[in-house]
Amino acid sequence: MGSTPTSEIPVSNTIRFLLDDQEVACSGLSPTTTLLDWLREVRGRTGTKEGCAEGDCGACTVVLAEIGAAGIAWRSVNACIQLLPTLHGKALYTVESLRSRSGVLHPAQQAMVDCHGSQCGFCTPGFVMSLFGLYQHQPAPDADAITDALSGNLCRCTGYRPIVDAAHRMYALPGVANDAPLPRWHDDGRQAEAGLLARLQTLDGKQRLELDHPEARFFAPRTLADFAALRAAHPEATVLAGGTDVGLWITKQFRKLPEILYLGRVRELAESTTEGGWLRIGAAVKLEEAFAALLQHYPEMRELHRRFASLPIRNAGTLCGNIANGSPIGDAMPALIALGAELVLRAGAGTRRLPLDAFYLDYQKKDLAAGEFVEAVRVPLRPAAAGFHFRAWKVSKRHDQDISAVFAGFAIEFDQGVIRRVHLAYGGMAATPKRAAAAEAALLGRPFDASALSAARAALAQDFAPLSDMRASAAYRMRVAQNLLTRLQLETSSGTAATLTRVDAKEVGHASI
Repeated sequence: MGSTPTSEIPVSNTIRFLLDDQEVACSGLSPTTTLLDWLREVRGRTGTKEGCAEGDCGACTVVLAEIGAAGIAWRSVNACIQLLPTLHGKALYTVESLRSRSGVLHPAQQAMVDCHGSQCGFCTPGFVMSLFGLYQHQPAPDADAITDALSGNLCRCTGYRPIVDAAHRMYALPGVANDAPLPRWHDDGRQAEAGLLARLQTLDGKQRLELDHPEARFFAPRTLADFAALRAAHPEATVLAGGTDVGLWITKQFRKLPEILYLGRVRELAESTTEGGWLRIGAAVKLEEAFAALLQHYPEMRELHRRFASLPIRNAGTLCGNIANGSPIGDAMPALIALGAELVLRAGAGTRRLPLDAFYLDYQKKDLAAGEFVEAVRVPLRPAAAGFHFRAWKVSKRHDQDISAVFAGFAIEFDQGVIRRVHLAYGGMAATPKRAAAAEAALLGRPFDASALSAARAALAQDFAPLSDMRASAAYRMRVAQNLLTRLQLETSSGTAATLTRVDAKEVGHASI
């Protein structure tokens, strides 16, 4: 790790990225300018629409190409909450990018025409860009991949079926025209990315991006040492990762952010590695990549992955950003707490490790000193014990793209039919994500039979006093939390299901919706 003094690091004050294979240089704009506002108001690219201004509807979807671990990474993102300076060193494609100069449509566009996938048309550019992102990323997607690619796009007209049909059809159409403002393609339809990769490597450079504007200052360092030094020098600065929360502070709350410290260009923070029995996920690792790493060890997280926001949000947001935000209804934290995850916290050149369940002190209050930041999260690799079980369950009003009423993460280990280790963690039940200590104590050292289950269900009232709000009543939350324990008992204990009453079984099904 370099030790160049912060004052001696080369600095650039110009945002540079590619738009339709042409270099764009931006300066003099506020660092809190969103990509959507820049596209519509500065470049006149009105195909990208504003629907919700919070990353929910997908009308503003664009696609970014950036340097990834294995070449070019293609990501569909929401332009409405993407800050313009975060595009530095990347390539941007909008719906206007897809049509060739001779007027030939991209396969994603032509398929939407052929399958009658558009009615009023307001949402159509966003759908097309999600399809384009899929086309770039996967040569032969299955039905689940198509559904996932479209998960961030809402349409009130078509009913989605013709759009899904278009997703299948676009792969059967001729490839991109030779005069399209896109990187050139091979005959087999896969992109020749070497030229684009070389251009992005040159464009990204090794300089720190530093913007000084009357409304805000923006720092985007390239190394971990520089980031830590800037964080120490600017302890009140807003740390920006994916912007999926910070973007809403700007578009919905109209908050002023005088100083922003962006970690997205720090390569050391963008790595996931295994070391000494732990999976380490850096602070800049995107949610989609973080889940890919977690699923290798804990396939039980598949439902959490699919129901954790939309693909464009997972393409932009980071796991550590979700952790650092500390929302009591954040879905990642209960699952990670149950697994015994810990944080690597950094201040200057020094680091400390802290169990994740000790990080949250109270609502929006964390054990984080001035100038300190989350460098990584470490998750224990899967135990070898045959009696180990892990579950992560979400209960919400809608199955897809909804905030949890209750989220439960459970890790339990049996030895000869007796519970030797148990972590029960919940979100939505308290001011912070929290373990159910009394319920754990009621189970530890006992077989997971009807008596132990009854004691644990009753003990939850000692652990939590949930609130009533627009998502659920306090009574509903408590009942759901208890029912998820029953579901855990049903799925992990042999020979005990018959002892459950008919009412218990019905309640378990209700809580699993």
